[in-house]
Amino acid sequence: MQTTTPSTIPIARPLISDDEKRRILEVLDSGQLVAGRWVRAFERAFSAYLGAAHGAATSSGTAALEVALEAAAVRPGARVLTTPFSFVATTNAIIKRNAIPVFADIDPKTFNLDPARCADVVTRTPGVEAILLVHLYGLPCAMDAMMDLARRHHLIVIEDAAQAHGAAFAGRKVGTFGAAGTFSFYPSKNLTTGEGGMVVTDDPGLAERARMLIDVGQSSQYTYEMIGGNHRMTEIAGTLGIGQLAKLDERNARRRHNAARLTSGLRDLDWLVVPVEPRNCQHVFHQYTLRVPGVRDRLARHLEAQGIGTRVYYPSPIHRSPLYRRLGFGDARCPEAERAAAEVLSIPVHPALGEEEVHRIVQAIRGFNPRH
Repeated sequence: MQTTTPSTIPIARPLISDDEKRRILEVLDSGQLVAGRWVRAFERAFSAYLGAAHGAATSSGTAALEVALEAAAVRPGARVLTTPFSFVATTNAIIKRNAIPVFADIDPKTFNLDPARCADVVTRTPGVEAILLVHLYGLPCAMDAMMDLARRHHLIVIEDAAQAHGAAFAGRKVGTFGAAGTFSFYPSKNLTTGEGGMVVTDDPGLAERARMLIDVGQSSQYTYEMIGGNHRMTEIAGTLGIGQLAKLDERNARRRHNAARLTSGLRDLDWLVVPVEPRNCQHVFHQYTLRVPGVRDRLARHLEAQGIGTRVYYPSPIHRSPLYRRLGFGDARCPEAERAAAEVLSIPVHPALGEEEVHRIVQAIRGFNPRH
C-alpha cells in the first residue's frame, strides 16, 4: 500500500495580499523606488501605532540597531549590557559601534534578560553606559525593573524589538520605553516588508541624527553633517509595510489564539515546558518556543518526519560562538542562556495556520515518546 507524506506546515509563512501586490506594481511603474512618499507614510503610521513621536525607516533590522546606537550617543569604548541569547545582530551592532558588550544571563522562564542578574552585572562592572535589551520571541522584557535599573545607574536604553511588533508591557507598546526602539521587517516577522527595519523614538534630535546616518550623513541633498551609510528603505518595502500594518493587530490576535490552543494541548506533558506570559506582558508570539530537555533534537526529527517545520532559535549563545570566543567573550558566565540553547525548539504559530493544522501539530507532539 502506498503511503503519502503529509504536507509540510512551515515554521513561517508570509501573508501578502493581492492589494499589496497591486501597490507594489504601482510603485514599480512610478519610477520612485527609494525613500519616497510610501516610506515616509510608513514611518508616520508605524511610529503612531506604537505611540512614538518619530520613525526612521532603514534597509534592515540590523541597520536599525547600528543607527540607533550611534544616534543615541552610545560612545565608542562604552560598555553596553546585553543578552547572550539573541540573533547575533544585537551584539554585532555594539561591536560595530566600537563599544564593548557585557553579557548578563537570562530568566529561564522568559528567555529575556533577568533584571536581577543585570543589576548584579552593572554593579560590579565599571563603565556600563547603556543597555541593549531584546524582547525575544515577541515577549516583552520586565520593563518596570529594567527601566528602574537604567534610571538608578543613568544608562541609555535601546530596545531591540525586532520580534515584538505590537507587544506591550503594562499596556504600553515595546520599543517606546528607552531612548530608541528598533524593529525588523524580515519575512518571518509579525509585520514584513521583505527586508527593512525602523528606529523609533520620542527624541527629535535622536530622530534627526538617525535619518542622517541612514542617508549617508546628509541633512539635505549633498550637505553632509556626519559619516553615515546607505541604509535607506525602498518604496516597495514602504508600501508593503503600510498594507501589513493595517493587518498587524488581527494577525497578532491570530498568533495569540494559535498559541493558546498549542498551550492547552501541550501543557500537561511533563517532558516539555510551554511558553509563559508574565503579568503585565502581552506576548505577540513571533515564535512559540518550547523547552525540551534532553530530547529536543529527537523531537525536531520526529516533527520533520510528520511534515511539521521547526527551528532552533538559537543553538548557541552569542558568547560561545567562534567569533565571540576569538574576541575574548567566551568566559562570560551565562549558564541559563547555555541551557536554553540546548533545549529550545520553536514550532509553527503563525497566523496562516488553520485550526486543523494546529490540531495536527499538537497531536504530532503528543505522539512522540521521549523515553524511547
